[in-house]
Amino acid sequence: MAYRAPVEDIGFILRNIVPFGKVAGTDRFAEATDDTVEAILTEAGRMASEVLAPLNRGSDLQGARLENGAVRSSPGFEAGFRAIAEGGWIGLSADPDYGGAGLPQALNVAVSEMMAGACLSLQLNPLLTQGQIEALEHHASDELKAVYLPKLISGEWSGTMNLTEPQAGSDVGALTTRAERQDDGSYRVTGQKIYITWGDSDVTENVCHAVLARLPDGGPGTRGISLFMVPKYLPDENGKPGVANDLRVVSLEHKLGIHGSPTCVMSFEGAKGWLIGTEHKGMAMMFTMMNNARLGVGTQGVAVAEAALQHAAAYAAEREQMGPIIRHADVRRMLATARAEVFAARAICLSCAVALDMARATGDADWAARAALLTPIAKTHGTDVGVRVADVGVQVHGGMGFIEETGAAQFLRDVRITPIYEGTNGIQAMDLVGRKMMDDGEAAFRLLDEVADAAQAAQPTLPELATPVWEAAEALREATTLLVGQGMQDRFAGAMPYLNAFARVLGASFHLAAAVEGDDARKALARIYITRVLPRHAADLAEARAGVEALNDVPDAAFAGAA
Repeated sequence: MAYRAPVEDIGFILRNIVPFGKVAGTDRFAEATDDTVEAILTEAGRMASEVLAPLNRGSDLQGARLENGAVRSSPGFEAGFRAIAEGGWIGLSADPDYGGAGLPQALNVAVSEMMAGACLSLQLNPLLTQGQIEALEHHASDELKAVYLPKLISGEWSGTMNLTEPQAGSDVGALTTRAERQDDGSYRVTGQKIYITWGDSDVTENVCHAVLARLPDGGPGTRGISLFMVPKYLPDENGKPGVANDLRVVSLEHKLGIHGSPTCVMSFEGAKGWLIGTEHKGMAMMFTMMNNARLGVGTQGVAVAEAALQHAAAYAAEREQMGPIIRHADVRRMLATARAEVFAARAICLSCAVALDMARATGDADWAARAALLTPIAKTHGTDVGVRVADVGVQVHGGMGFIEETGAAQFLRDVRITPIYEGTNGIQAMDLVGRKMMDDGEAAFRLLDEVADAAQAAQPTLPELATPVWEAAEALREATTLLVGQGMQDRFAGAMPYLNAFARVLGASFHLAAAVEGDDARKALARIYITRVLPRHAADLAEARAGVEALNDVPDAAFAGAA
């Protein structure tokens, strides 16, 4: 079936579940009125459903290709990208001084979800550009901003992120790409990068690479890395693409999914670049870009889950096996649980975006801490839900789900990358229990206080739903108290189940709020989540408490079956 952007569900969450009203009540985001929000969601939903979604299947069948050193995009991608750029969607949250709309990140997340649900391969292009825009806004010189931000925001140029090398993946400090200072204030960048999303393109007139490299006096590890802007074409005196830079696409990766998104091996061969920010501080600047992308990737997981679920539900309504299979109890279990999970994951992502907006608008450290806490949860849970729901979509189709012509398998193949890129989900979980708990759990406890208070407030009207949410929040509070007293290796051993438990408790709280504010359908969906999904938090917390010792007791040989 054709994808339908979930405009109504997103609008309901912004109005009733996450405190978007507080965002619109700030001076910075006063223009985000109800009418503006409705207009943005409606128009973005129309574009996603009518313009981008028809490109998705074709991009899987005829992906990006490399011809004579240049990337050729999938059929229709140039027109699709033009619709994104000309609609102003790339610069929705960008600085108005450079052509952006300056609207809240929550709206950008909502629009990004609809675009990714329609065509993930194409949406990856503006996602990376938006991350680069944010990094430049925070760290670049005024001169660099003046050259690059207007072009990136307008969609005339696109942006990439160049971190990974063959020997330096999660261990970014092992990179060998080098930079050399030049007399004119520029730098020469030499090295090879892999996994560069949209590393080349024929849908924009220039591609701007943010490249991590080490100067000759850069120390070892991540502390000695600098960040450089290295464009495909060097801007001339009028800011137009001029002569070609000394860089090239070596090859395109052959991937499980997202075939329409060119994943490039890039070679920089003394390419001319300009320093972004301060020498040897590149990782801090790249983290600005990565954190933007991490929430974006969590949103991608939700987006593909939505699309896969719509596809599966339409098939179940039409497929006859002793009546439409949508009437069979087990199929209804799969579809209802998936729908409940998508709602919860979407609300977590939008809650994270609202926290980012409030931190930016108010400068409040508590909001900043909440955004930091929610970012790894949003990324990990959103993408895990994406994989689970896409897998359910294949299962609902039965044997036809394993046949490529139905399109069910594409969702699973496409979304499978999301728990891996922009920091694997395991690393996100370790970030949650490590760096994000350096405050001894204060941000987590503040959030759990709100969950518990909301459950108590709902107790008189919905006791059967409020009580298990309150109990789960208290169990998570106890687990968090234990966690902050553990050594780091014990924390890491239980990081993923702890994150899962946190996400389930948050999801249940958002469903409870939906049951309070919504109609009977919202109550029914909340009941599904709270009675069928939330109880899994207990098993998650049991695993989180198990520690690292038993894992270390398993000999390495056992993993190969040689124990």
